[in-house]
Amino acid sequence: MDLLQFLLDIGLGLVLGFLGGLFGIGGGLIAIPVLGLLFGLDQHLAQGSALVMVVPNVLLALRRYHQHNRIDPRHALVMAGSGLCTAWLGAQAANLLDAGHMRQAFCGFLLALATWSGLRLFLRPAPGGELCRPWPWLVPLGMGSGTLGGLFGVGGALVATPLLIALFGASQVVAQGLSLALAVPSTLVSLATYALHGRVDWMLGISLAIGGLSGVGWGVRLAHALPERALGLLFCGLMSFCALLLLLD
Repeated sequence: MDLLQFLLDIGLGLVLGFLGGLFGIGGGLIAIPVLGLLFGLDQHLAQGSALVMVVPNVLLALRRYHQHNRIDPRHALVMAGSGLCTAWLGAQAANLLDAGHMRQAFCGFLLALATWSGLRLFLRPAPGGELCRPWPWLVPLGMGSGTLGGLFGVGGALVATPLLIALFGASQVVAQGLSLALAVPSTLVSLATYALHGRVDWMLGISLAIGGLSGVGWGVRLAHALPERALGLLFCGLMSFCALLLLLD
């Protein structure tokens, strides 16, 4: 890898890290279609390489969100623990599936999630902030989110955020912060699984991670400055945009 390419990859990682911090997803959602379009990686390699960047980004973003809105340790541990084993199962299943079918499924999943989340913003009252259900309800949420996160290489936070808002009454920023707690162990397990199958470009992933760590804090700061509905609409737009990128690839 030459110096110019290395610097360009760091710059790309900075942008992805900023967006990951803004939406509480670590940057993997945006990185996967971008790596497919710009670097010609197949779905498996794109997901595995993106996870190298996502792991440190998620750790830093979780710390920043906790500084702005304290995350209940009990809620975080329940989410993380319940999603850990199912993330491994999802990642194992992903390595057995056809890459083309994986891409189509991921695209449909994003469009459905974006449509549902967008309708929720206009059809449901604004959430109050903290969770309206007791912590045991987080177990099935963590398990389901962990499975889908491992399958699609997005760490589960993407799935958990809209569910925490719709089913638990959390605000957008509270949901994003708590979802990052789920993403920490599931991204580690998913990365290890992809690495064992040889589906990680480490040099590319490390370059993206260096840039990503520089952009996460700015994204988290903007997330807490934006109005609730504006952040929610941006979140829906992000999912739709990434789905369209996958269709064009």
